[in-house]
Amino acid sequence: MTQATLTRLEDRYPTRLGHAISPVPRAEPAVWGTAHDGPLGRSELRRFDDHGYLIRPGTVAADRLRPLQHELERLGAVLDDDPRVIREPGGGIRSVFAPHLLSDLVAEVVRLDSVLPIARQILGGDVYIHQARINMMPGFTGTGFYWHSDFETWHAEDGMAEIRAVSCSIALTDNYPYNGSLMLIPGSHQTFYPCVGATPEQHYETSLVRQEMGIPDQNTLVKEVDRAGIDQFTGPAGSALWFDANLLHGSGSNITPLPRSNVFLVFNSVDNQLADPFCGAAPRPEYLGARDPHATVAL
Repeated sequence: MTQATLTRLEDRYPTRLGHAISPVPRAEPAVWGTAHDGPLGRSELRRFDDHGYLIRPGTVAADRLRPLQHELERLGAVLDDDPRVIREPGGGIRSVFAPHLLSDLVAEVVRLDSVLPIARQILGGDVYIHQARINMMPGFTGTGFYWHSDFETWHAEDGMAEIRAVSCSIALTDNYPYNGSLMLIPGSHQTFYPCVGATPEQHYETSLVRQEMGIPDQNTLVKEVDRAGIDQFTGPAGSALWFDANLLHGSGSNITPLPRSNVFLVFNSVDNQLADPFCGAAPRPEYLGARDPHATVAL
């Protein structure tokens, strides 16, 4: 499906509505490739298909971790008031967007044999970086992310038509159950949950700090957790969590002394080019939702 053929009438995942509507069954497969197309075996692909996520230890070697941690600190200091730097309400750095375009070290991670081939395998072909960021959750003050589906935002605010994107969160520090690690509702990627509420102009400026739009209602969350429970991404630095764009996930705040940081890469299929945002607002900046695969390094 090309951008030229997309119309508002072809919106299969309506959201940001004035009233609640029923959930929408997913139309696309979660896994587009086969075991012959990359490093993941049949059982891993089946698990991703069933649960919507997969954990891969040792994705980034130990000797790369320290330089990446230093790079994280360097980018935060150099960019300072750059709009790509998102700060916590208390002033600390929360996220740095588009680090793969600012740092050769991060760009190298994108192309690792333990990263890029998996993205291509899951999405069934060529991919590009739709969004990338470094997330920082410092000890004591790091705030969480409320439950949401990333695809809901990318569909509504970026114009991503199909659920054909996958995220890779690579831990730069150890993830424990108690330092704000990501929580996931397994199997929730198979259903799209429309959200209520119009999207204000430049809403992204506040939503990157506090998720208030595009979040499922509490009744939906109760039903989903009753159905499948909650899993959590824990493990040593260098581990990677791969998860489907439509999987419901979130994280609590970090009140421990143990900081948590990660490199977050979103791969989108080159066949899933962005259209006009389905919420009717203006497109977000390129560093939040890349609209031209070739301008952001097709892979």
